[in-house]
Amino acid sequence: MSSSTNLVALYTVARREIVRILRIWTQTLIPPVITMTLYFIIFGKLIGSRIGKIEGDFSYMQYIVPGLVMMSIINNSYMNISSSFYGAKFQRSVEEMLVAPMANWAILYGYVIGAVARALVVGALVLVVALFFTSLHVAHPLTALAAVLLGAVIFALAGFINAVFASKFDDIALVPTFVITPLTYLGGVFYSINMLGEPWRAISHANPILYMVNAFRYGILGISDVSVGGAFAVMLMFIAGLTMAALYLLRRGVGLRS
Repeated sequence: MSSSTNLVALYTVARREIVRILRIWTQTLIPPVITMTLYFIIFGKLIGSRIGKIEGDFSYMQYIVPGLVMMSIINNSYMNISSSFYGAKFQRSVEEMLVAPMANWAILYGYVIGAVARALVVGALVLVVALFFTSLHVAHPLTALAAVLLGAVIFALAGFINAVFASKFDDIALVPTFVITPLTYLGGVFYSINMLGEPWRAISHANPILYMVNAFRYGILGISDVSVGGAFAVMLMFIAGLTMAALYLLRRGVGLRS
């Protein structure tokens, strides 16, 4: 199997995913932007006006913007790939890809690219909306972009694994409801973990979303509750582990072959 064949397969899967996202843009792009706008109004304006400055000279609105952008990226990256790949399982089109002359990594990262593309578009739209509520000066653009890309890839891979094991559509909603949402709210989106006492501050360091949020916050505002280098190390380890797990599941055909 030539590398050119795999690249064509990768491009085909990724293009199909992106076209699907754009075709139903009223379902994939608009709802998360509306949801984040409500967060800005309720938490940023109504509650933030009573809190005042946080972490130096930043308003509460400015402080939560990176966290809310990352939250939208995480949710959309995860939901895009989990629903799309499960749909392919349901329609039995996955079996055609598995027997086609294409490598497993081309299948996996074709879907991942589509999920990351949706996450980036939604994240950019949410960031634009945030500028209507507050001013932002991006302190470290490359760091911010890297944090966004790595965070989106992590949850795209997690969504793929969830879709592999899912036996019905309800299984897709379990992880966002019982795992992602609690970890997001406890991941420093709305507060600094320096405000927490022990043992909650130490426990927070076991939350992977904390590192994603703070890496992105450092890229936007120049402040972070954790070591930025450590945050990127954690994200890269998650990507390596999840990639190996996803490729193993594809190779074994777990939950895919009937």
